[in-house]
Amino acid sequence: MQFDGAVIREQGITFAVVIVKNHVLQNSSEAQGAIQSFSATFPGMPIVLMAQDSRGTPTYFGRRDISQFMARVPMRAIPWKRYTLN
Repeated sequence: MQFDGAVIREQGITFAVVIVKNHVLQNSSEAQGAIQSFSATFPGMPIVLMAQDSRGTPTYFGRRDISQFMARVPMRAIPWKRYTLN
């Protein structure tokens, strides 16, 4: 399975952001399961999920400090890359 994500290093923390469908963020157990599955690709890193609404506005799910930080980062500034789930 391929997915889009980014590895970001900010303020001494390295973390991953992964794009998911909006419905994943609507169900916390599904979101936690997604984080678990992506941890194989990003071992040892905190993972934050991102989904966009119909207007392209992002919403983040994961560690609160990282989610709040990412909410202030412009989408065009995120170094997106295509990954393959191991």
